[in-house]
Amino acid sequence: MTNRIAGFRAPLPIARAIVQPAIAWGLVATAALLLALAGQARAASDRALAAGLPTLAPMLEEISGAVVEIVTERELPARQFSFGGNELPEGLRRYFERFPEFDMPNGPQPRRRGAGSGVIVDADAGHVVTNHHVINDASSITVRLGDGRSAEAELIGSDARTDLALLRIELDDLVEIAFADIETVRVGDFVVAIGNPFGIGQTATSGIVSALGRAGLNSNNYEDFIQTDAAINVGNSGGALVDLEGNLVGVNTAIISGSGGGNNGIGFAVPVDMVRAVLGHLERDGEVRRGLLGVSIADVTPEVAEAFGLGGETGAMVMAVSPGSGAEAAGVEVSDVIVELAGEGIGNARELRNRVGLLRQGDEVELALLRGGNRIELEAVIGGADGSAVAGITGSRGPQSAGFRGALLRDAGSNLNGGSGVEVTDVGERSGAWSAGLRPGDVIIAVNRNEVASLADFNELVEDAGGLVGITVLREGREVLLLMR
Repeated sequence: MTNRIAGFRAPLPIARAIVQPAIAWGLVATAALLLALAGQARAASDRALAAGLPTLAPMLEEISGAVVEIVTERELPARQFSFGGNELPEGLRRYFERFPEFDMPNGPQPRRRGAGSGVIVDADAGHVVTNHHVINDASSITVRLGDGRSAEAELIGSDARTDLALLRIELDDLVEIAFADIETVRVGDFVVAIGNPFGIGQTATSGIVSALGRAGLNSNNYEDFIQTDAAINVGNSGGALVDLEGNLVGVNTAIISGSGGGNNGIGFAVPVDMVRAVLGHLERDGEVRRGLLGVSIADVTPEVAEAFGLGGETGAMVMAVSPGSGAEAAGVEVSDVIVELAGEGIGNARELRNRVGLLRQGDEVELALLRGGNRIELEAVIGGADGSAVAGITGSRGPQSAGFRGALLRDAGSNLNGGSGVEVTDVGERSGAWSAGLRPGDVIIAVNRNEVASLADFNELVEDAGGLVGITVLREGREVLLLMR
């Protein structure tokens, strides 16, 4: 039997004779080197800093006191048996429920403990930001600092749609983290995630900004996540994502992981500009009273841009305008393309929805939009409706290849009510027209913003349009834009 060592082939006894002394001398040399460096480790670190060698230690020493542990308790429902604060599995609960003598209604209320992280953002006011899901339904919230102090926290407010919450604690000599300028954050920037993973204590991990503007984790929420490969694990929720200067870039909120629940290098943080806006709402009202512009919107895709002659413009296309809304009062029309809000460009429908949703009801904003190739500027007042979402993003009903063969049309003038346009009398529920949103009773009044007075007009305009067609219909007294082939 032989053993191969660094390209040298020798019988095994000879190899052992060579290797064992080498290993022994290697261990001795390593131990001697460590002993020699032990007394001057700090001096070596100072020399490394002076030489410009990278280390995160000075930054972390300055801000780590601002990242805290959040400990929560939740009361379990009656007869929801638990052991050690953890709910029993379904099978065991069913077993115990068969025996009433195990039920102790006069005993202590069972509780479930939870843990997460938080960030002190205002030392004077004692304000701590964390995730909504960390403190949701908690009967008590305790904030523990890295120096060993702790305090019961008051919940000022929380917002499930952005997964943010604001707490207040009363302690002296707190450390806070300054907010970064989100406009300077780029993909590839180095970042550090700080939190309390698995409840083991404060931990810092480093990585880069992997992507910006991530969305789609929950379509009902307001999402504009920073994606990072810095390790974020269970318990990191609510912790800080900071740049190399120690400024807060985002609040860690979610990960994509396998069945084990650990880090796979895909973590998400709520960007600091959204954090700032939400905290303003929570501090003032205890909740986010979302603004309502009153439009349904869709992305301007390349096909839409070609059909409407928009060139390379980006923005959000208005698919419908709500009666009595701020958008209607301002003069926004169906098939307008909103390209700016308050002087800042709009890239897509999600971006407009997020930004309007963080405005306060009653705010006046300037809108810039494209209509028939012309730029128009309007002023709108943000309304509200019981905190409901802003401008709804229409579903991706997309254009269908079946055309209009599934819909029966006739001149609106042939209807007893008279009028111009083309009336939809019937639509097959499995047809392309139905999938695109066309319904019986709709009256088609325009194709690609060109007025339709009759079936002849409609057929001619659709034939000339070729590919994607924007159909404006009148439905229950308001205009709705549908996109189809």
